Amino acid sequence: SLHDLKGVDETIPYPDKFLCEYAKTKAMAERYVLSRASSHFFTAALRPHLIMGEGDPHIVPRLLDRARKGRLRIIGDGKNMVDIVHVENAAHAHLLALRKLIARDHAVNGQAFFIAEKSPVELWKFINYILSKEKLKVEKKISYRAAYNIGAVCEALFKSLGIFDTDPPMTRFVATQMAHSHYFDHTKANELLGFEPISRFDEYFNSLT
Repeated sequence: SLHDLKGVDETIPYPDKFLCEYAKTKAMAERYVLSRASSHFFTAALRPHLIMGEGDPHIVPRLLDRARKGRLRIIGDGKNMVDIVHVENAAHAHLLALRKLIARDHAVNGQAFFIAEKSPVELWKFINYILSKEKLKVEKKISYRAAYNIGAVCEALFKSLGIFDTDPPMTRFVATQMAHSHYFDHTKANELLGFEPISRFDEYFNSLT
């Protein structure tokens, strides 16, 4: 989304346009799976948000790499709040959903669920907390508009050069995700799946700030 998402639930519609194929194909797959739900074939879709934990091969390594190279910037005002979920909690939610589907729970069938810790965290404080473990810190800022425009140029350049095996240094999607708030209402997962985080990484982090 190009706008903040604050406490929205699963009734929020899919976007009309997507900034990248990653988000588009995820939405396509989810819609397909949910559309196949029937009284004979039970399905559900989980939406774990920003999975964190030991062995993360994606988010944390990229942040550390850019910080070490001096290429990481706070995008926007740095106050945006986001949901996170520890990998143990994400796995726990999947097991709960699987049990409900095996039990042929019609309330869960064909439904999507936001999965995250109970409380959002301030994204850039959280990033600096991670960076501090390697004695790194990000302080320099760039406006959202500037980052978005740089992303658009980088995407166009990579496309024109036929570079598809590596990501551009900035994209419109990354600029949008890093500058806006995106956290969700977890009532549905709590009530229909019985989901409660088994570890509270959000609580631990928020107690430090």
